[in-house]
Amino acid sequence: MPNEEIPAENAWEGLPRACAWPPRPKQGPARLIAREELQSWIVHEDDRLLVIAKPGDVVCHPSKAGPWSSLVGAAREYTGLPTMHLVFRLDRETSGIVVLAKDSRMAGRLQTAMQDRKAGKTYLAILTGELRAPVEVDQPLGDDYGSPVFIKSAVVPGGRPAKTHFFPTAWGGGFTWARVVTETGRKHQIRAHAQWLGHSLVGDKIYGPDARLYLDFIDHGWTSALAERLLLPRQALHCAEIDLRRAGLDRVFTASLPADLREFCEAHQLSTPDLT
Repeated sequence: MPNEEIPAENAWEGLPRACAWPPRPKQGPARLIAREELQSWIVHEDDRLLVIAKPGDVVCHPSKAGPWSSLVGAAREYTGLPTMHLVFRLDRETSGIVVLAKDSRMAGRLQTAMQDRKAGKTYLAILTGELRAPVEVDQPLGDDYGSPVFIKSAVVPGGRPAKTHFFPTAWGGGFTWARVVTETGRKHQIRAHAQWLGHSLVGDKIYGPDARLYLDFIDHGWTSALAERLLLPRQALHCAEIDLRRAGLDRVFTASLPADLREFCEAHQLSTPDLT
């Protein structure tokens, strides 16, 4: 059953709260993108769009570590354009399709389509527990003031409307392989709704078994203790498809399932769907 309990606002009073991806000197230098690497991720490019199949260890937004430390910065260097508009972004640890526009008119067009729900997005996810029937989660999301992690969202009364559809396609051994479709685009929506369902994503440091694991990761990096609790070094979420046909573009962009998620499914005898 979904966990509808909302933590007390002051449950973590006096304890440190962590912002999103703060500097972590113990974990070594930032992950830099090579030009050839970026080129190998390109799904589509024309004079107005650049579509990338992002790995699950690359940040989208520019960082202080230089242009090649983020997808947007690397895209600017690759194209030679002064500005690249990030239209459809993903969290650092989520892999899959990212769409960047090369001009403001195309960016505005796609952002309007997204606001009008004319851009279809399909995700693939590995959930903890066995979800055996499709479920729609129509629950509002807002800041989780009861969490030690500053950026965490949660189902809260009076939050922003959010709707997510989970379609399980295989389950067993305590896991579920699911197709996920969102009707809204709230921060961490799939991850927060999966936690509310009681089926958090495998590998999720914030919305998994204990948000304090994220603090441990910040302090110490990836450790054997975290591996034992989380099973994967990043959340098992992949944006497999973005459909722009209703937005007026005759385009459907897809990204194959990355090796780490495919190997997890094979190891746990979960058959992956055709959309890979």
